[in-house]
Amino acid sequence: MTEKNVYDFPSGNNFKDFFKKASRIILLVVFIIFATVVAFGSFYTIKEQEQAVVTTFGKAKTVSTAGLHFKIPLIQRVEKVDTTIQGFPIGYDATTGEFIESESMMITEDFNFVNVDFFVEYKVSDPVRALYASVEPVTILKNMAQSSIRMVVGSNDVDSVITTGKNEIQAEIKESILNKLEKHDIGIQLVNITIQDAEPPTEEVMEAFKSVETAKQGKDTAINNANKYRNEKLPQAEAEVDKILQKAESTRAERVNEAEAEVARFNEMFEEYSKYPLITKQRMFYETMEDVLPHIKVIIDSSEGGVQKHLPLESFFTQGGNTSVREGE
Repeated sequence: MTEKNVYDFPSGNNFKDFFKKASRIILLVVFIIFATVVAFGSFYTIKEQEQAVVTTFGKAKTVSTAGLHFKIPLIQRVEKVDTTIQGFPIGYDATTGEFIESESMMITEDFNFVNVDFFVEYKVSDPVRALYASVEPVTILKNMAQSSIRMVVGSNDVDSVITTGKNEIQAEIKESILNKLEKHDIGIQLVNITIQDAEPPTEEVMEAFKSVETAKQGKDTAINNANKYRNEKLPQAEAEVDKILQKAESTRAERVNEAEAEVARFNEMFEEYSKYPLITKQRMFYETMEDVLPHIKVIIDSSEGGVQKHLPLESFFTQGGNTSVREGE
């Protein structure tokens, strides 16, 4: 009896049977693999912060509903797009925080150099255009942002860029980028752009700006103190002015009244003088003497020899002495 060699290949009918069995096994494995691929390739899942772009024979549409979805295997292709807010830096390395001078170094309107860095926030607004309208939409957005930044920074002085005008500069840059995105629709929406830092390129210039800022603060303090002093003194001065004006008005009214009284008195005396010139002259003389010498007593002797007291004036002497003024003397 001859021992059979296990390493001998089958021959004849046995070989044909073996080949058929092997072919069936291979076809079964291929079918299983194909069925598995088809089964798993017929479904896809969309998360809450995602949208899917389904392409069928080159025609794309957006699917935004989260959950499990069906697609035709081998015919439809699905690409998922993240719709959350994302961002990128301009002018500095996000990992190290160091300036990238090729992006951050800029020249201002007054021909000063300054390092300015920004952070841009964006999100996908149209997944189809974000995938197919351009090759690198984020790179395009970054180039738009850099162009707008240099244009706006170049139209402002260095003091505004570093200190006082940051909010206005940010608003101008954002508006410029939005206008460019509207003109070149790449499926990306700008959310915000902010200045992270702005400073002179050298330490010496930075110290000079700090000194300038300190001087400005001192100026503002002096102005505030001056305004405070003015606010304190101005009401007092206005009150004093009102007091002086009131006193002047009172004096004016008093003088006007006195002048009007004098005019009335003069008119009365003139009327009396016109009627009786001699008597009026004598009366004016005696009244004047009374004003000049208030303590004198004037006695008038009549031409008939009798003594007639005409004006009851006070005695010139305190001890009862009298001074007589006689008519004709």
